[in-house]
Amino acid sequence: MAEYKLEVTTGNMTNAGTFDHVYATLIGTGGKSERTELDNYGVDFKAGMTGTYTMKSSMSLGKLLLVNVEKDPFFYFSEDEWFCSKIVVTTPEGDVILFPCHRWISRGERVELRGGRAMKGFEDDHPLLIDNRKKELILKNNLYQWEITDQKLPHRSHFKHITELPAEVCFSVSKIMELIYNKKLSSAELMFKGLVGSTEEWESIEAIKNIFWFKKTTMSEYVSQHWKEDDFYGSQFLNGVNPNVIKRCSALPPNFPVTEEMVKPFLEKGSSLRREMEKGNIFLCDFKRMDGLPTNVHDGEPLHVTAGLCLFYMNPEKKLMPIAIQLNQQPSEQNPIYLPSDSETDWLLAKMFIKNADNMYHQSVAHLMNTHCLAEVFTVATLRSFPVIHPLYKLLISHFRDTLQINTMSRISIFGPGGMLSKSSLGLKGMTELMRRAHIETTYSSLCLPENITARGLESIPNFYYRDDGLKLWNITNSFVKAVVEYYYPSDSEVRKDTELQEWISEIFTHGFLGNKASGIPAGFHTVEEVIKFITMVIFTVTAQHAAVNSGQFDYYSWVPNASLLLRKPPPTTKGQSSMKTILETLPDVGETASFVTMVWILSDNYTDQVPLGTYSEDRFDEPATKQMIKEFQAQLSCLSEAISTRNLQLEVPYTYLNPTEIENSIAI
Repeated sequence: MAEYKLEVTTGNMTNAGTFDHVYATLIGTGGKSERTELDNYGVDFKAGMTGTYTMKSSMSLGKLLLVNVEKDPFFYFSEDEWFCSKIVVTTPEGDVILFPCHRWISRGERVELRGGRAMKGFEDDHPLLIDNRKKELILKNNLYQWEITDQKLPHRSHFKHITELPAEVCFSVSKIMELIYNKKLSSAELMFKGLVGSTEEWESIEAIKNIFWFKKTTMSEYVSQHWKEDDFYGSQFLNGVNPNVIKRCSALPPNFPVTEEMVKPFLEKGSSLRREMEKGNIFLCDFKRMDGLPTNVHDGEPLHVTAGLCLFYMNPEKKLMPIAIQLNQQPSEQNPIYLPSDSETDWLLAKMFIKNADNMYHQSVAHLMNTHCLAEVFTVATLRSFPVIHPLYKLLISHFRDTLQINTMSRISIFGPGGMLSKSSLGLKGMTELMRRAHIETTYSSLCLPENITARGLESIPNFYYRDDGLKLWNITNSFVKAVVEYYYPSDSEVRKDTELQEWISEIFTHGFLGNKASGIPAGFHTVEEVIKFITMVIFTVTAQHAAVNSGQFDYYSWVPNASLLLRKPPPTTKGQSSMKTILETLPDVGETASFVTMVWILSDNYTDQVPLGTYSEDRFDEPATKQMIKEFQAQLSCLSEAISTRNLQLEVPYTYLNPTEIENSIAI
């Protein structure tokens, strides 16, 4: 008689347990066991519990290959799905084999778990394992399908509503409850104050501070106090929520006729614009992609969007200062160049229109398309191309937790016909066209931070904490990915013959980058080095980059005068005609402001089930070497976190968004 010990772990999330009957069948090279109920005295399969069970077989099953798990109803109780984290089997020969599960199991469902070392397709040699692999991929390709909603944008999953999503990619119950609570809390306060739906204009700038009593951050308070200051304005283009639009300027664009006389008062005494350009101290933000976009209609009138240009100067005090703003691409008498020496409200309005363009570009391109949409492409391609036993599935799947659900929700609440972005100056039509223009120009290099920084000439600009922290995170991630990939792919030939890997990158190239060879995205892999770089980019995009463009939204956007998605009046065309009343008339009305602030509250809040970067709480790898690599990755992240925290103590405006302890392991909000 052969005895097998099974340790069965139930997930520790809310409602993970079950009262139902659970059965297991062991399958090995020498045969299979009887279907056996896993039942001890007392309650089995409670959330967070590991139960130990003994299964007997008349003889050894040989090398253990698979574990079948089934769940049947207990009396007439209603369905309660069970989240099985893993099963660890100790064989009569003393082998200890991990069978990861990490999924919900429903009544009548039979789940076949694959255990042991991570395996690439060409390494499987047993007919049962080959068949298991083939059936899993057929099932996944039927379950996760591509949908093309726009020929010029990344494709997405075919799910229309969160009720259609498979349980394995859904939010935890606790997270759903927190989202509902936050929405109700914010709505209740706004209703109590009479702000919801109000079309009244703000009576004063100070009145905007009272939108929420219970939701403020140290940084949001700082922004409301310093938003008018030029040095703080400039710092946001380096360390705010959209740090990828500014670049070094060595020559002015021909359509931006800034003269030496205009900006001489704002440069170092005795210097000149040409000299400061040669020294590398002049920078440009150019929103030319927004020129000619269709705009939203507000109160029956079309809104105005500025395809503006803003020139910055890094002064001797190492502060990035705006020194000239032109609000449209073509210079004319009705398109003057605004300067810090103009009236306070003229200069303030010019800065507000630039930040309006920046905000819309940030939300639609930098945030939605270049993190959320690409993450969905990476997620669907991974689910379709890799079986769960594949080493790259094990490496990547933790980085796609909750992504399909948050994207499916956001297509309705954020980017849907009645969503928040539909109320912006561009509206959905304009934002969609902006995304199309940006995506055709998206390159592999622009998604790889070291190359991005070099291309924009920002290697040495001071006080650029997004760059400093981001490059360290890129290098730490790259080192970890290199160790894992080289462990499973010891030679380039193994890369070339891994058909599942080639299918994965082909799907990403086709569905994410629309087969655009000019993007530089590979259509196939030939070397180990290529795989390392691409997976580094994928992990960085869905962790660090998303944190950089998402986590600070409430900090910087809850004070709507600092950066508004909507400006109601057209930009000024003549100097000296504005006042503070003009600014209040230009800002969103009370109800619109409240809606925008609620959106950024929900998008940048922290939730109790958040999984920080590098935790890999799901036990998927069975190899000691890989587990050690994860520990070293975590140790490097911890050291970086300490260094960032120490630096931030010395800063008036700390940069926290790329502290590893603050970065979520996936795009989950």
